[in-house]
Amino acid sequence: MYAIIATGGKQYRVEIGSEVDVELLSADIGDTVKIPTVAVFRDKDIRTDKGIVSAKVLEHGKGEKIDIFKYKPKKNVRRRQGHRQPYTRIKIVSVSI
Repeated sequence: MYAIIATGGKQYRVEIGSEVDVELLSADIGDTVKIPTVAVFRDKDIRTDKGIVSAKVLEHGKGEKIDIFKYKPKKNVRRRQGHRQPYTRIKIVSVSI
């Protein structure tokens, strides 16, 4: 059985025991968060139900650095900027309908 959850404007396919990096959540490490599901699919049925997914917060972190470089030729205009997106790593504990 797997579920599709929506958090941070994105959708993720999760199963029990899987670890997922999602947008930063306002929960402490070790807390259990409940995330509403978009759909739950059982083994061989194509049954979609709405339910709740319980997940444990494992860690908070930052992603890889993205370099942004803007350049205008012949104008001596150069601008460099970097960005690291914060994330929360969660582990799926249970899927309930």
